[in-house]
Amino acid sequence: MRFSNVMALGLTIALVAMAGGPHAAEAQQTVDIREWQVPWEESRPRDPYVGPDGRVWFVGQRSHYAAYLDPETGEFERYDLPDGAGPHNLIVAENGTVWYAGNRARHIGRIEPETGEITVFEMPDPEARDPHTLIWDGDQIVFTLQGANMVGRMDTATQEVELADVPTPGARPYGINEAPDGAVWVALLGTHKLLRVDPGALEVEEIEIPRTEARPRRLEVTSDGRVWYVDYAQGYLGAYDPDTGEFEEWAAPRGAESRPYGMEVDAQDRLWFVETGPRGTPNQFVGFDPETEEFFATAEVPSGGGTVRHMYYHAPTHTIWFGADTNTIGRARLP
Repeated sequence: MRFSNVMALGLTIALVAMAGGPHAAEAQQTVDIREWQVPWEESRPRDPYVGPDGRVWFVGQRSHYAAYLDPETGEFERYDLPDGAGPHNLIVAENGTVWYAGNRARHIGRIEPETGEITVFEMPDPEARDPHTLIWDGDQIVFTLQGANMVGRMDTATQEVELADVPTPGARPYGINEAPDGAVWVALLGTHKLLRVDPGALEVEEIEIPRTEARPRRLEVTSDGRVWYVDYAQGYLGAYDPDTGEFEEWAAPRGAESRPYGMEVDAQDRLWFVETGPRGTPNQFVGFDPETEEFFATAEVPSGGGTVRHMYYHAPTHTIWFGADTNTIGRARLP
């Protein structure tokens, strides 16, 4: 059932109220998922990123390391980080340099894979704790700081870091992505809002999701500029159109307890996310086509997943990579 033109907080929202959406039963396509067991037990491998040489880099949040998987050989290589780093996320530059978020130790780190050299760049403000998720914006890194309620940017040439506060207290800036127009968007997990960031001026603007119970955790941006988010609290996939100010939402296949978390968009502008609930059920990989408004593909994560927290789309191989709390690195070949 669809409810259209429901006005709230000055914005328009269209909700698909039926659990799983009107086309959930039509899901027919399958996703081929393979997982590699990480050799360091209970280390919470997460946030993989495919480097220019095809190696899949990731962090071990609980065991304070960065590592890569060679998917051709199945071999792993580990780089121990400074004690207590608690790495949360990493990204890889075109030259192969790895940058990671030292979540627990309040820094961004750089790894030179050829030499193993690790350089730490501490946050300039003692209140700037919890560097969270990093993305590229040209030669600078833009990132969220969940615990500090900030967003930041770092010039990788000068290592200068600048920070900006999020207006709403306790907003918990979380997932982050860049739009085609250069704007950066952030999901504010602690409230029912999205954040637009001008990465040049580091100016921020909050956008309210009309449904006040929503708690967006990750987000992606399609080529038309629409901002897509997953509502972790109540199990929705949502879209915001910055040009019109309108929202649309679709109930996830597993409904209100689905806990959608890790999210990506592919080269065809199809959205992919992982339902991490209900507890005790395997995580479910879900594909959604904005053109047809259908959930057209589902697949359970073979290991169960535990929780899939973040994902990375590798366009040359049309695959999505993810880390799972079952101590695996996974690859999904998309249909």
